[in-house]
Order: sequence, then C-alpha cells, then structure tokens
Amino acid sequence: MTKITFQNNPVTLVGEKVKVGDVAPDFTVLANDLTPVTLADTKGKVRLISVVPSLDTGVCAEQTRRFNKEATALSDDVKVLTISVDLPFAQARWCGAEGIEAVQTLSDHKDLSFGKAYGNVIEELRLLARSIFVIDKNDKVTYVEYVSEVTDHPDYEKALEAVKEATQ
Repeated sequence: MTKITFQNNPVTLVGEKVKVGDVAPDFTVLANDLTPVTLADTKGKVRLISVVPSLDTGVCAEQTRRFNKEATALSDDVKVLTISVDLPFAQARWCGAEGIEAVQTLSDHKDLSFGKAYGNVIEELRLLARSIFVIDKNDKVTYVEYVSEVTDHPDYEKALEAVKEATQ
C-alpha cells in the first residue's frame, strides 16, 4: 500500500482505496450551482476524474488548467471532472477567472461522499488527496493514481493514455 504524505508528513486517508478493475463507487457532489451530481449523471462516457486538495493552490491550479487544455482535444465520449472540497462558489469564481470551460469542477465539501467512496479524504486536514481516476463507459475503473506526495503533480501522460485506451 502506498503511503501518502502532505509536505513530507504522513497523513491518514479515510475510506477504501479503489483499484483498477473495480466497479466505480457512486458518489454525490455539488456542481457550482449547488445541484447534486452523481457518477450516474455521466453514464455512457469515459470519465477522467482529477482530484485536487484546493483549486487555490499552485499545483492544483496547474493540474486543472492542464486537464482543461487536454479536454478540448479529447473525444465527445469523455467527460473531465475536477473534484475538490472547495466551496462551489469558490470553484465557480476560480473557473471564471481562469477561463476553465472544458472541465467540470465539483465540490465534495458537503458530505465528503466522493472522498470516502474513493479512499482519499485526508483525515488530518479534511482535504482530498491528489489522485486521478479513469472510469470507462461501463463504470469500470481502468486507471488509478494516488499521488504519494500530495504537493506533487500526477502523471498526466499516463492518465491521458488511459483515457484514450478507454475510448477505443
């Protein structure tokens, strides 16, 4: 099992980590307009779920901008979601200021439903650990990366390759 650190300090993750081959757990998060969003709302699409602690930090902002740029070149069969515990209002403000339009930002602030279901709630901080999940059209998890040091970047290329493989 990969140990996760935040600024080189070990942290405790709450929830069961998902693995490649698992059926993707359902969750309920909030869109920027406060409407609930579940995994089923994107059924039939390949989902790239980019999980960040907070959009208001450098690495998280860069990760979201990178996937927003990449999303414009992906098939219409792909939905790119960024999930954090930022408030929906803050996410909307940040996306507007950054011109983020190809990625849907979603908030797990209310219930930590996503974080608990995917095993990436940092107990000590009530933030989500940086991670990437690719889920195919049939809700099967095809790629997982829990970034071992939360302040590091994920492997963008591997995640994008997994998305391309899932769309074939």
